[in-house]
Amino acid sequence: MKNLVLVRHAKSNWDMPLKDIDRPLDQRGLQDAHLVSSNIQKHLPKKYIIWSSPAKRASDTAVIFAQNILYPIENIVFKDDLYTFDEKQLESVVKSCTNSFDSVILFGHNAAITNFVNKFGDVFIDNVPTSGFVSLQFDTDNWDSISKGKTKKIIMPKDLK
Repeated sequence: MKNLVLVRHAKSNWDMPLKDIDRPLDQRGLQDAHLVSSNIQKHLPKKYIIWSSPAKRASDTAVIFAQNILYPIENIVFKDDLYTFDEKQLESVVKSCTNSFDSVILFGHNAAITNFVNKFGDVFIDNVPTSGFVSLQFDTDNWDSISKGKTKKIIMPKDLK
């Protein structure tokens, strides 16, 4: 059994003239990341690794979640190939995970997140919002052979407000 939790980065700030990869979180993003990460503990696998896009908004979201779920920040793996908006590239990264890990929490970007959960989950989601949390489970022991799985939990910031 393989478990994958996908989290779309929290809302970012568009007001500063920065490169896309350098955009920070805005105030709502900070609040929503704390809100969602404070309400997911019972929906997490017992043991997992965390992967994140290196983009500032994704990495800051991953750090906030790690702090709130008591995961060592220094153990977060920042993967350059997660800085993608394409679900095929995201699928390739997920399928490259070593099978010794049964559960991964992944922080990334849209449209890749929404398209991935709709391809691999069994619940259609029109749009995974910023700070959105989607947990998928796959009935396989090999990441490279994941196919249609089961959507186990969806948590969106608006559901908690």
